[in-house]
Order: sequence, then C-alpha cells, then structure tokens
Amino acid sequence: MGFVVTTQVMELWLTLIVHEWRTAGTAFAKDDLDSATDALTRSRRALTALQATWAPLAALTPAQFNGFRAAFGTASGFQSAMYRHVEFLLGDKSEAMLRLHQGDPAVHEALSETHRQPSLYDEVLGYLHRQGLPVPERVRERDVREPYVSDPGVVEVWRRIYAGPQHDPLLTLGEQLTDLAELIVRWRFDHIMVVRRAMGTKTGSAGSSGLAWLEQRSARPVFPELWEVRGEL
Repeated sequence: MGFVVTTQVMELWLTLIVHEWRTAGTAFAKDDLDSATDALTRSRRALTALQATWAPLAALTPAQFNGFRAAFGTASGFQSAMYRHVEFLLGDKSEAMLRLHQGDPAVHEALSETHRQPSLYDEVLGYLHRQGLPVPERVRERDVREPYVSDPGVVEVWRRIYAGPQHDPLLTLGEQLTDLAELIVRWRFDHIMVVRRAMGTKTGSAGSSGLAWLEQRSARPVFPELWEVRGEL
C-alpha cells in the first residue's frame, strides 16, 4: 500500500511541476520575466515536496520489496510518462524514451508535442538573447528535438551575468534555475539509494538494467552551463 500511494503522490507532484514549467516557458517566450520566475518559484516548492516523497520508501528491505514486486508485472517508474515530460522540459530529449510510450496513443501524442517543442532552458536562452546577451546562433537555431548539450558561448553568457551586479534579476534567474537543477539531481540520487537498498543490482521491473540504468541517467547534467560557469568566476 505504501509503495502504491507514494508513487501516485509522485505522479501528482510531477504533473504540477510540468504545469509550472510550461507556464514559465510561455512567459519567457513573451518576455514576461516576473510571471516566469513566479512559476519557477512554485515549481521549486513542488520539487522540494517531490523529493520528500522518497522518505516512506527509503528503508525498504529486500524482503519487503520482493513481497510486492511481483504485483508490478512489467510496470516500472522507467515508464512514467509524466517524468518523461519533466526530462524533455529539462532539455533531455530522447527518441528512444519517446518510443517507449507508443502503446498508448494519447500519452504518446502528448509526449511527442513536448518532445518537439522548445525546452524550458531553450525558452530561457531565447529570452536572454532578446535582452541583448550574445547567445550563439547555433544554440538558438538548434533542433530542439535533440538533447541539449553544453555550449561555451552560453557559459560566457552566464559568466557575464554572474560577474555583473549581484542584484541583477538575471542573476536571480540563474540561481533559480540552479536550485531546480540541484533538486532534480537530489531526487534522482534518492531514487538510486532506494533502489540500491531494496534490490541492489538486480534487473529492473521493465527489463532495464535497474541500478546501472538509473546511475547512467542521473549522470546527465541539468542546465550544464550554470554549473560550469562557477569555475570561471
């Protein structure tokens, strides 16, 4: 019961986070920084609550986990469509992950729309460009269906912002995004620890490599230039 309730609660928080990030992305596209940052603030609170949802599962023993694992069948968090929306909105686009949802046409179409639209970070960079910052054309014109990769020109944009006035709203925006990135990383790490305690290196429920797959996915950076720029200051 605890596992089912916890995962359902996670899905609800993920749904809210997706809503807030879409709201923020729309606001950035309209150059409405206040509305965008309000939505990011709400999403940070939701992410904090999401991270706390691992607590009921944090001390599952292997015996306890095995007691209800068979009930999943082939179901897995690996298949969470709402978490896939989160990944795509972060810029972590993947055709392979999208194909996993072809069995449900409505879910697949919704994910396809998120996959082909600019990510939250794409919208942020577009906004920064319109504020006069030198976001490279290769970044602005990239295929947004591809995963975002770090660009030295974007590192320079953030360096200019962080080297400027410390009360600049754009610096505050950078810190808001860094907060979100850190919370996502912490949530992924807590997921890894729950799996490590409950099942070790066994194969995952959906046939994935379980712990190894989670560790690989968790190593993918979120808003990479916001971390890289700190070594330039």
